[in-house]
Amino acid sequence: MSFKVHKLTVGKEIDTQELENCLNGIQGEVISVIPNIYPKFHLMGATARTNYLVIVERTSRE
Repeated sequence: MSFKVHKLTVGKEIDTQELENCLNGIQGEVISVIPNIYPKFHLMGATARTNYLVIVERTSRE
């Protein structure tokens, strides 16, 4: 058993069609989808943004 890690860059919003194409193109089993979240500070407070997703895939060694 081995693993592959994929990185999907996102903008202000996650492009659902691009994410769907990425997930459908994976040959193995999707183990996890992990967002990279970072703080964004504004004058009135702070929010969180996502700049990419990490997708972990489990593959079988053949």
